[in-house]
Amino acid sequence: MTFPHGHGLRETQLTNLIPATVLRMLLLLRARSESTDFSQRLTAPVDNALPPRIRPRQRASADSARGLWAQLREHGHASAIDEQAIADPASLDLAEAYGRNIESFIGTVKVPLGVVGPLRINGLNAHGDYYVPLATTEAALVASYGRGAEVAAQAGGITSAMIGEGVLRTPAFVFRDMLEAGIFINWVAQNVDALKTAAEATTHHGKLITIEPFMDSDIVFLICRYTTGDAAGQNMVTVATEALCAHIVAHMPAAPRHWFIEGNFSGDKKASYLGLHMGRGRKVTASVELADALIRKWLHVEPEAMLAYGRVAALGSTLSGQLGAQAHYANGLAAFYIATGQDAACVAESAVGFTRAERRDGGVFFSVTMPNIVVGSVGGGTGLPSQAAALGIMGLRGEGKAAALAEVVGALCLCGEISIIAAIAAGHFTRAHAKLARLR
Repeated sequence: MTFPHGHGLRETQLTNLIPATVLRMLLLLRARSESTDFSQRLTAPVDNALPPRIRPRQRASADSARGLWAQLREHGHASAIDEQAIADPASLDLAEAYGRNIESFIGTVKVPLGVVGPLRINGLNAHGDYYVPLATTEAALVASYGRGAEVAAQAGGITSAMIGEGVLRTPAFVFRDMLEAGIFINWVAQNVDALKTAAEATTHHGKLITIEPFMDSDIVFLICRYTTGDAAGQNMVTVATEALCAHIVAHMPAAPRHWFIEGNFSGDKKASYLGLHMGRGRKVTASVELADALIRKWLHVEPEAMLAYGRVAALGSTLSGQLGAQAHYANGLAAFYIATGQDAACVAESAVGFTRAERRDGGVFFSVTMPNIVVGSVGGGTGLPSQAAALGIMGLRGEGKAAALAEVVGALCLCGEISIIAAIAAGHFTRAHAKLARLR
């Protein structure tokens, strides 16, 4: 079956009604349809018997990993060389430890780890000089963040403060009508102490600090905000909220038609307006003032050029509908989260915030405000060998370090913003990537 060309339309005939990107794809599909039966490809089932499924295994050992590799070689496309690269002796020796953080363990993927610093921070919790590990496959990233850290240190360091804290979970309750939903909200308001007790009975470190009902006709979301000690706390707040919901269902006067542990309202692992304004995780603001002479010496750009680009970038953020206005928080966040055992998927919500660049007497003021930094110094992947070592490089491993860790993240992202703004404003952005990455 060929892809229909329709009423004699030639490839050179274009119409103002169809976007060029759509026309281009249609031309490619038409060409491919001459040699490919699309109907057969898209509707006929694969004839081969289904290979054996990978059964999730909660416990890991070197032997269980080797058994999975045997299955991958026999029924998949894996080779002995693939196995050697991933299931190396050092990884298999620690199979049991890795297995606590993953199912069906087969080895480890090695991501290059670089370091920037010293990153000088004058913070409420992080105070001093930090060498910051970053795990990435993107050449030029470490150099860029290192350049920002260098010029900030010359200016006396970055001021960084954690100014908010609270991980959200938002269970949803569906009632028969608006009246029942209103009665439920009234009941919640009268029973907050019991709900707090039920939630906090599941954790030694988590504290339920607010419950905010949000009503949409017959549906009520409860915006539950927790502090989570030194953990990022995603699992902690889920377990606590499950207990809270169980208490509600057991004791409230009118049972809901349905209830769900998460109503997709909290912003968990996604950018949201709720997270932008309320914060989800640890909220940090960080700033530094760079004298004009420092900008010229260390960033090789005129301060006015940076400010001019900043205005254009802010307009671009607004016109494109970004949540917040920033250049590339995600680069530093992803590299830092992977290096230190954070939940990398939380970059989706953490990479939201506002970068500012403003003229001050004799210099330029730069700041970032990031409401959703989801990091911990304990729990999750922070106990894995390499990730624990990365936290150790900064002296931020273990209890009592999470607030400082968040302030380091904010300062790090500010370094990245300063560097990329300077590179684009000076016309060095492409040259730097060509030198450090593409043309190596």
